[in-house]
Amino acid sequence: MECCSSSSSSIPVKLASLSSGSSLNYRMNNKLRGEKVRLIACCSYKKFIEFALDQTKLHTHLTPSPLQESYKCMTALDGKTELQMISFQAPKIRLLRSFSFEVSGVNQVLDFAVFPEPEFDLPIFCANFYSAANTNIVVLDLNPLHDVISNKDYKDKYYKELLPLGLKYAELLPWGGKITSESLRFFSPIVIWTKFSSSQDNYNVLYSAFMEYYKAWLELMNQAEPEMDVSRISCNQKAQHRYLTWREQKDPGHQLLKKLVGETSAKDLLRNFLFHGVKELGSDTFLDYFPEYKSEDGSVNLKRSIIGKSYENRPWDAKGDFIGI
Repeated sequence: MECCSSSSSSIPVKLASLSSGSSLNYRMNNKLRGEKVRLIACCSYKKFIEFALDQTKLHTHLTPSPLQESYKCMTALDGKTELQMISFQAPKIRLLRSFSFEVSGVNQVLDFAVFPEPEFDLPIFCANFYSAANTNIVVLDLNPLHDVISNKDYKDKYYKELLPLGLKYAELLPWGGKITSESLRFFSPIVIWTKFSSSQDNYNVLYSAFMEYYKAWLELMNQAEPEMDVSRISCNQKAQHRYLTWREQKDPGHQLLKKLVGETSAKDLLRNFLFHGVKELGSDTFLDYFPEYKSEDGSVNLKRSIIGKSYENRPWDAKGDFIGI
């Protein structure tokens, strides 16, 4: 009886202890979740877009792109997530477009790009950011229109003066790990490819990098003179079309888009908005440009990498020379 009594009387105490611990864990998890939501909210990518538009208007006259009529806002299949799109054009800009959305308050995506008119061999401004509660994946670059590994003249023309800027942020935002050779050919010596934990300080550094890189691109745009040689214009157009064709086929955001809006809408967004120009700038197909991806049945091999070589560390030196061979 004494044992039973003792055991019986201890049950409420144990339950209370367990309940208290569970309640404490629940409150702690809610608090942590709330902190992460507040962090994402205070570091919204909206200010990145606003900054870019304000700065662009100081340098050129923006007018709405015809794409704006069809691509403004889309509600995801969950009925909650809003996909926001804007698009403009300008005398030297074929397309400036932004694509962004936020999922459940703790995931954000920004895909911001500026494509030059074919009369200019300007790099393509590219900002691809993905943020979750604990991690961030970032690509920020002035993507070269032409090869910068073997074409020293093009590399020096656009990146020689920007190397100190690239080195500055290479220290603040370290290389994010393995990246395939195929993707690397579309990056410049000043590319920021990084992963970092979510914090106010890290977001501040990223915002600073975005501002400086975009200002640098706008200065390049100001200095750019139109090409008069028809063959050079055609070469620029083909180079941009090759870039767009690669991105449409291999964009890593395709799977997330498919989950949000379905396969048909995802393909439409990729081809007709995000990488608009695939149909308009040329007729060559993905396999025309990248025949190594052709499968035995004639379809496109869906593997991310065919060459197989990847780079764990930054493959450019302080002079902007490629050392990853």
